[in-house]
Amino acid sequence: MRLEANALQALCRQVFAVRLVMIPLGAPLALGRTAPGVPVYLVAGAVVGTFTLSYALYRDWKRFGPLLLRHRWLLAADMAVGALLLITATPSSPLGLVALGTPLLAGLVYGWRGSAVFAAAQTVVVAALGGGLALSLLCVLSGAAGSSVRDFLFRLSQTRARLAAAEAVREERERLAREMHDSVSKTLHGLALSADALSRTTDPAALRHQAEQVAAAARRAALESRALLTDLRRAEEIPLLPALRALDAEVRVSGELPALPPAVAGHILSVAAEAVENARRHAEATETLLTVSVTGTHLTVSVEDDGRGLPARLPSGGHFGVLGMRERAAAIGAALSLGPRPAGRPGTRVRLSLPLEGIR
Repeated sequence: MRLEANALQALCRQVFAVRLVMIPLGAPLALGRTAPGVPVYLVAGAVVGTFTLSYALYRDWKRFGPLLLRHRWLLAADMAVGALLLITATPSSPLGLVALGTPLLAGLVYGWRGSAVFAAAQTVVVAALGGGLALSLLCVLSGAAGSSVRDFLFRLSQTRARLAAAEAVREERERLAREMHDSVSKTLHGLALSADALSRTTDPAALRHQAEQVAAAARRAALESRALLTDLRRAEEIPLLPALRALDAEVRVSGELPALPPAVAGHILSVAAEAVENARRHAEATETLLTVSVTGTHLTVSVEDDGRGLPARLPSGGHFGVLGMRERAAAIGAALSLGPRPAGRPGTRVRLSLPLEGIR
């Protein structure tokens, strides 16, 4: 609703701007058609008064604009001010077009009901003062135009709200998919492997050890599911560097790691953890190096392994880990690159580069 109110106020202000242009343009013609003497002074006084009042409203619109949207009687006062020009200069003069402003404002502010009332009232005033059929018809059309513009703004706002809601749902689905892949999915995969090993174990000691692993994995999956459902990941503070050191990789740090918002740190940690997990599980790597480098403008996190490397062409489906890394990088405005290690060495390098401008 705030957006519609601002748009309506802006349009109403432009109505006064048009009136400020119409009055000086029509005043010379109106004065030229007026009899000398007192009638000229009356028309000139009405022109100056209407112009001054319209200019004051236009200039100090931040104060008067919200009042116009809350109090309908102000439009009646606006009609009374415009009637001064209709009485002194007559509706047949060019200044008679100023009368179109009130029905237009009523349509913008109050919709078709308000425009109908004020357009009818303005039409009666114009007819009572000897105005022609054309000006009366224009009063009706101006009210209808204001009402139509108001309805269009509200329909546009509703459409924007629906699109924003749909976008929020899509982003939430993508976030949940990433969290499921990075937490519960991996834990359940490990649980399945432990259960398979348990079914093939005959040694009592090994059987007990495998059963403990299955129980621990099940408890971990329950905790991760609870954290996902209650959205605890966004609220908790993430000590990024200790969390990176806890990954199954050699960690090297260059520079002082700045304080990062929890959401940014969470995305960086998830990307690094996914890269390390891919190196361990899929690339059959024997060594994995995680490097954190901080310069004056960027924070760079890279994961290199000596595994078999990426395939020449990744299939379009099924690689939710790579998709999740790219989505997380885009969410924090970072650049992500996946490719072979530099200098022709075997293996893969995943590199995340985050601009620090605006983060600190």
